[in-house]
Amino acid sequence: MPSLIDLRRRIRSVKNTQQITKAMKMVAAAKLRRAQERVMAARPYSEIYSQMLADVAGAAATAGADVSHPLLAVREEKRILLILVTSDRGLAGAFNSNLTKAAQVFLAENNGADFQIEAIGRKGRDFFFRREMKLSGEHLGVVDKARFADAAAIARKITAMYENDEIDAVYLIYNEFKSVIAQKLMQVKLLPVAVAGSEEPKDYIYEQAPAQLLGTLLPKYVETGIYRAMLESAASEHAARMTAMDAASTNAADVIEGLTLHLNRVRQASITKEIIEIVSGAAALG
Repeated sequence: MPSLIDLRRRIRSVKNTQQITKAMKMVAAAKLRRAQERVMAARPYSEIYSQMLADVAGAAATAGADVSHPLLAVREEKRILLILVTSDRGLAGAFNSNLTKAAQVFLAENNGADFQIEAIGRKGRDFFFRREMKLSGEHLGVVDKARFADAAAIARKITAMYENDEIDAVYLIYNEFKSVIAQKLMQVKLLPVAVAGSEEPKDYIYEQAPAQLLGTLLPKYVETGIYRAMLESAASEHAARMTAMDAASTNAADVIEGLTLHLNRVRQASITKEIIEIVSGAAALG
């Protein structure tokens, strides 16, 4: 049975841990608010951009123009590049493990293909590095800041690889932010770009030919897709960490309560034992 000193040390240690988890929850909540605002601002732009791309493709097809572009070229998927967006830090519950499991499932489903991993985030990089997977690149410390310049640099590298026929397809796996307690695992095919003509195309006035404009919009579409994934992942990470730290604080409170109860029982038993020894000694002397 642990002594009173040991129990007091354990209670003090758990209280210190609880203070840390409460502080981390508050920091995650503050960061989540800013990240959530950025996600909500980026979603309409991304959706309208996709709609505009479809409208331009429809206008080009209606005009009978050649809409061929290297980023639209469909090839047999023998060489696949997987962009995995994870976090740089842990203590976020199952946030990173769900992503790496989804990546492993995707690799198993396409077992015959030659894979490369473009790791955005330290956790994904470390996971596949330990398993000796081929990494085409790693980008650390960019998810939390989620700057468009970083996303554009990654997109330029990916599109250059695709245009040079080094890869046949690009897939993107990330967590989409839904709420504080829910994140949706997303698997998106980024390249080749699937452009379907809009059923009701907008009546735009084009200064450039639609086919020429489409060639300008396609690389931007890839940049926007990666940037949105980074924003969604950043918000999801803060939400997952906030939830995990709240659960840890609650568990610490339960542990403290149990240890305090046990401490009181041990102390009461010790006092009772001492009283019995005093009474027995007094009776023996009498």
